[in-house]
Amino acid sequence: MAGSSHGHTPAAWTGVTIAFIGFCVAGAFMVMAQPLGFWAGMVIIALGGVVGVVMRAMGLGQPKQTHTHAHTAPVPTREPARAEG
Repeated sequence: MAGSSHGHTPAAWTGVTIAFIGFCVAGAFMVMAQPLGFWAGMVIIALGGVVGVVMRAMGLGQPKQTHTHAHTAPVPTREPARAEG
């Protein structure tokens, strides 16, 4: 997976960072029993996803792969010979 550069883009880092901050805010307010702050954290989490998608649309995400893999027939394998006796 290290060779695929999955998620190593400004869009991914920004979206995940904003969502992480939202999780921290929501978690802190959940412990303090403050529902309004909890829901504010949930809005921040959703905002992180929106920011990531917008940045990807702006070209700051990973480019889409355009090549397709050719479907090949499975290679037949021989059954091992049974010993007769």
